[in-house]
Amino acid sequence: MRSDEVKKGDARAPHRSLMYAMGYTKEELERPLIAIVNAQNEIIPGHFHLDEIAEAAKKGVYAAGGTPMEFPAIGICDGIAMNHSGMKYPLSTRELIADSIEAVTMGQKFDGMVLVGNCDKIVPGMLMAAARMNIPAIYISGGPMLPGNSGGKKIDLVSGAFEAVGSYKEGNITEDELHQAELHSCPTCGSCAGLFTANTMNSLAEVLGIALPGNGTIPAPYGRRKQLAKYAGMQIMEALRNDLKPRDLMTKEAFRNAITVDMAIGGSTNTALHLLAIANEAEVEITLDDFDEISRTVSNITKLSPAGFHTMDDLDRAGGISAVTKMLLDDGKIDGSCMTISGKPMSEVVENAYVKDTSVIRPLDSPYKKEGGIAVLRGNLAPDGSVVKQSAVEPEMMKHSGPARIYNSEEEAYAAILGKDIKPGDVVVIRYEGPKGGPGMREMLSPTAAIAGMGLEKSVALITDGRFSGGTRGPCIGHVSPEAMEGGMIALLEEGDTINIDIPNRLLEVALSEDVIEKRRKEWVKPPTKAKPGTYLSRYSKLVTSASTGAVFER
Repeated sequence: MRSDEVKKGDARAPHRSLMYAMGYTKEELERPLIAIVNAQNEIIPGHFHLDEIAEAAKKGVYAAGGTPMEFPAIGICDGIAMNHSGMKYPLSTRELIADSIEAVTMGQKFDGMVLVGNCDKIVPGMLMAAARMNIPAIYISGGPMLPGNSGGKKIDLVSGAFEAVGSYKEGNITEDELHQAELHSCPTCGSCAGLFTANTMNSLAEVLGIALPGNGTIPAPYGRRKQLAKYAGMQIMEALRNDLKPRDLMTKEAFRNAITVDMAIGGSTNTALHLLAIANEAEVEITLDDFDEISRTVSNITKLSPAGFHTMDDLDRAGGISAVTKMLLDDGKIDGSCMTISGKPMSEVVENAYVKDTSVIRPLDSPYKKEGGIAVLRGNLAPDGSVVKQSAVEPEMMKHSGPARIYNSEEEAYAAILGKDIKPGDVVVIRYEGPKGGPGMREMLSPTAAIAGMGLEKSVALITDGRFSGGTRGPCIGHVSPEAMEGGMIALLEEGDTINIDIPNRLLEVALSEDVIEKRRKEWVKPPTKAKPGTYLSRYSKLVTSASTGAVFER
C-alpha cells in the first residue's frame, strides 16, 4: 500500500505515534488509508450539508475495510461572489483546489480518495487533482437543491432572485414581489436547482465514469443522496483492490461521451473550460473542435432552467443522466465500452435505465433542437473560438447584427443596463474580463439576468472575453479568444462597430476591413494589469492560458 510509507516498519514508530494521538488504533492503521476530501463550509448552500455526505462516505469506507481520514478543500459560492470584485476568484480557485489536494494527498501518502464536493469550480478542481495524481478515486456530490415557489410559480436562483432584479428595475414587479423572490428562490441546501455549472459538472462526472449513477441528479435533501455516498465509500475500496485509477476511466472516448451528454442536456458553457482542464491533467487531447463537432450531430433533448422551466429534480424523476446516456448509447452516440468506477463498462451501468417522463427527456426524433446545447463560434472577432449556449437562445436571436456598446468592465456594463442605456438591437461588449485581463474570467450572470429581467433577451446580444454562469440564457457569447488583454480583436472594437452574430453558421465577426483592423492594432496600447502586485491573482494572471485551452496554467 502507498500508505505503508507513513505507517509500516520500525522507522515509522514516530509516524504511528502521531496517528495514535488522534485516536486511531493499530488495527485501523493496518487497513488502507482513504482520504475523504470534504469541501464542506458555511458559505456555500451547496456545501453547507457536506459533513453529512462525508460522514456517509466514511461509513461506506469502514464497511468495506478501509480507514477514512478527512481533510478540507476550499470553495467559493459563485452566486454570492457574483457582480463584484469577488468574482475574480472562483475560477482561479479551481487550480488552488487541485494543487492543495495534490499536496495533502501526496504528503500523507493516502491509498485512495473520496472527493466530496458540489459547486462550480470545486467539482473540476477535484477531478483535475484525481486525474493528475492518478490514484484510486471516486467523486460524490452533495446533490442539487429543490426548486422554490413564489406566487404559485416554480423558481430557482436565476429565474427567481437574479431575474427579479431586472424586472424590479423595469417596474414590472413590486418591491414585495422582489422580496418574495429572494425568500423563496433557494429553499434547501444543495447546488442551485437548474442545469447550471455545478449540476452540469456533477452530471458529467457520471459520464466520465468517476462518479456513480445518480450523482448529478438525486436532490440534496433525499435519503438516496446519503445512500449514494455510502456506496461511494464502499466502491473506492473495490477500486483500490482492482487498482482502478482515474486515467483508466478518463480516456478520450470518455471525454467525448461526456461532451455528447453535455450537448444533449444543454449544459453550462463552463464545461468548455472545465472538461478541457480535466483532460489536460489526464493527458488527453480534447479541444473546442470536439465540442462543436459533437454538437452538430447530437440533438438537445432536455430544456432545464435556465433554458426552460424544468429543474434537476424533474430530470432525476425522469430517469436521470443514466436514461439520457442509455438513449444516446442505443443511438450509437456513446461508446459503451468505457470503464467506470463501478468496475463495469458504461453499457452495463446504464443497461436497465430508461426514460420515465418524455416531457422532461424528449425522444431523439422530437428534440427541442436538432443540434446540441453549445455552439463554438469563430471569425475575425474570435479566431481562437468563443462559446454560446445555443439551447437557451430564442429563435429570433440565432442571427443578429447590431451596434457595439463597449464596456471595459462588468460594473460599467451592469450600470448601463440598469440605467436603461441599452436599446433593442444593441450588442453589449464586455472586455478585459478574460483569464488574464480580469484576472480570473468573471461570470456575467448579473448583466445577462438583468437583460432577461428587463425583457431584452429577444433583442439584445452580449459578447465578452469573460464567461457566463450556467444560469445565463439568451444570445450571450463568452470565452472570446484571444482575450482583450492579449490584444485580441475584442480589444480593438469601438463604439458603434457593427457586430454580426450567426450561430447556425458558427460566425462571430465585426464588419471592418483588414486595413482598419491593422491600423487599430498598431494604435492599441496594452493596459496595466488589474491585479494588485504580490496577490494570488497577480501570480494567476501570469500563469493562466487562454479560455480556448481551458484557462489552465502554462506547463
